[in-house]
Amino acid sequence: MFKCHVCGSTKPTTTHVTEVFNIDSKFYLVENIPATVCASCGEEVFSQETTESIREMLHGEVEPSRSISVDVFAYQPKAS
Repeated sequence: MFKCHVCGSTKPTTTHVTEVFNIDSKFYLVENIPATVCASCGEEVFSQETTESIREMLHGEVEPSRSISVDVFAYQPKAS
């Protein structure tokens, strides 16, 4: 039975998500990841099998399906 480790809710949804992973200061976007998502707070949980598949994909010899360019902004608070 699902119980969210963040908010304690027992109401999950099953969906596919997109995540960005930062490995050695390089960003990797992985799409269409099967996940259990807390219906209350949105916390995403991946199965052990899914986590291992992502690890193998990012650290293995799998070629990305495509590459994209990403704009990067550095947050700078406004002076008071």
